[in-house]
Amino acid sequence: MSFKLGDSVLVIDEDLSGVIKQVSGNTISVETADGFLLDFQSDELVIDKSSSTFTKELFSQTTISAIVSEKEQSPKRKQVKTRAKDRYEPTMEVDLHINQLIRSPKGMSKHDILTLQLDTAKHQLDFAIRKRIQKMVFIHGVGEGVLKVELEYLLGRYNNVKFYEANYQKYGLGATEVYIYQNVAPN
Repeated sequence: MSFKLGDSVLVIDEDLSGVIKQVSGNTISVETADGFLLDFQSDELVIDKSSSTFTKELFSQTTISAIVSEKEQSPKRKQVKTRAKDRYEPTMEVDLHINQLIRSPKGMSKHDILTLQLDTAKHQLDFAIRKRIQKMVFIHGVGEGVLKVELEYLLGRYNNVKFYEANYQKYGLGATEVYIYQNVAPN
């Protein structure tokens, strides 16, 4: 390694550093931060890479304008990749459990609860048709199956709707997925 006057160096086996003041053959005189002048062999020293002179040498090949222009270039946009599985996930979920629709079903008969659930389903389905949402899931739960049967009857009255069991892994047995066929041009 070639050392020059003014290089900042570190001593290998000691906690010392300093600046080279004299080079004579293999013996190098180093002035420490405390002002002492000490002699070392060249194989006992390494250049201090954190010093400013080393940093200046390291970046002397590049110009500041090149660095600035590199930083000012707009970063390439990363294209968000969607998995095929996610593309076909329903876009709208409607939970028809009564505790999701109202705070407390106290004082309501089973008929009132079922009517509220079906009205909610009808309003949400009409909303999805108006907003051109193609897929939705009604979460009805397993229970006695009354809500599921009534929901299927409601969905069967629509011409542009197909329905089937929702993804078992995600919803279990208590959900119906609805696909809404829409015209290309809105009315």
